[in-house]
Amino acid sequence: MKKQAFNPYLPSCEYIPDGEPYVFGDRLYVYGSHDKFNGEAFCMNDYVCWSAPVDDLSDWRCEGVIYRRSQDPRNADGTHYMYAPDIVRGPDGRYYLYYTLDMIGIMAVAAGDSPTGPFEYYGEVRHASGAAVGEAKGDIYQFDPGVLLDDDGRVFLYTGFGAPVSESSEEKFMHGRRYEGAYCMELESDMLTVKGEPVCIIPQVSYSAGTEFEGHAFFEASSIRKTGGTYYFIYSSINSHELCYAVSRYPDRGYSYGGTVVSNGDVGLNGWTTKHSSNYIGNNHGGMVRVKDQWYIFYHRHTNQHAFSRQGCAEPIEFDKNGRILQAEITSCGLNGKPLRGTGRYEASIACSLFSKDGAGFIYEIGDLSVHPYFTQTGEDREEQGDQYIANMQDGAVAGFKYFDLTETRRIRIEISGNGKGYMEVMSGPEGSVCCRIPVDTGNPAAVMESKLNLHDDRAQLYFRFTGEGSINFHSFELES
Repeated sequence: MKKQAFNPYLPSCEYIPDGEPYVFGDRLYVYGSHDKFNGEAFCMNDYVCWSAPVDDLSDWRCEGVIYRRSQDPRNADGTHYMYAPDIVRGPDGRYYLYYTLDMIGIMAVAAGDSPTGPFEYYGEVRHASGAAVGEAKGDIYQFDPGVLLDDDGRVFLYTGFGAPVSESSEEKFMHGRRYEGAYCMELESDMLTVKGEPVCIIPQVSYSAGTEFEGHAFFEASSIRKTGGTYYFIYSSINSHELCYAVSRYPDRGYSYGGTVVSNGDVGLNGWTTKHSSNYIGNNHGGMVRVKDQWYIFYHRHTNQHAFSRQGCAEPIEFDKNGRILQAEITSCGLNGKPLRGTGRYEASIACSLFSKDGAGFIYEIGDLSVHPYFTQTGEDREEQGDQYIANMQDGAVAGFKYFDLTETRRIRIEISGNGKGYMEVMSGPEGSVCCRIPVDTGNPAAVMESKLNLHDDRAQLYFRFTGEGSINFHSFELES
């Protein structure tokens, strides 16, 4: 690769959650929602596409805006935002982009002649009568598309929303429409018209008691892939932070629960819980892709102490001999293929673990956010290179980075700002031994401090814990041999 790959894999000023990755030709393309830095709602920006050569997953290129929300006839004034999309190359060779306008509950489609468009409005997913699916009472509520062109040329659309059945959800979203879980619909060759009736393939929480999905019922984020004759349905469970999967030998029935693919707080790994997760957790959405001989799961993390500025991340995944996906660990090196080098400067924004003295947990359930560290940037929402950093590290706050080859590393230097006095302790893990203590005493705009580092491991973790008074902003660190 030309350079190293990190998480998040796009520039730090870019906020692309809900990533659906696909290989078309010799490039990997990612389609997702488009959040705004310090946004006030989900998905406030228009769709853009990013791509990278399959031979170099560090070399990402922005393909620009591929579809604007005002192109949809229902949204000419642009007042509705476009939620998570999915894309498929149809039997005719054209590319079809499926999406919903926030919580309207109707699926729309845009079409183009290349993976990057330009995409033009094509129509709405409809019944044979021509009426849009989701428009009438009794229809299914459409949300978060997943779409698959099967080996035999048949096209399947997966959709659904899984809020618990209640009077409030009925009043707010549903209005008499069905939402028992995740649905599958076969489409005609026009890529719009539904064949037959939608089939519920995975139950949502109100219908999951006594099933194998209990505890991990469907909530949202439908995504579908097929490999080796097996269909893998990826979805966000009612637990929100985790992407789970179900498997079947058929596209439209017979799904059984598989497990968790990834949690954006590593919940379920190494003793992490929702209360003391490895990172601040919230909703999650993503898909799987095979690049050459390696499979990856794409997901997103939360920044800026709310759920409206999410960033795409990715991790390699492995299958056991029975085809079961092993839960991926979130890291700083994601698509890199190996630990990061033990020399060079690293932005603090690639931390894969972040929590306060009292832990982390769900970003929208924390009462007093003033004592918690968070990822942020200066200025407004923008498209040029960002300057993201970790803000507000108070006493006991921890930022963790995985993994590095430190076999030849001898010194470490940190760049901080803020108003704090004490030490930055560098540890070998979240509960690891302290490798060095770097004095911190700054009221200046920025300061650089350094120390020897004796942690000679070819797969090392670096965890930084601030101990002291006040608060600091963590910008970067540099490793030297």
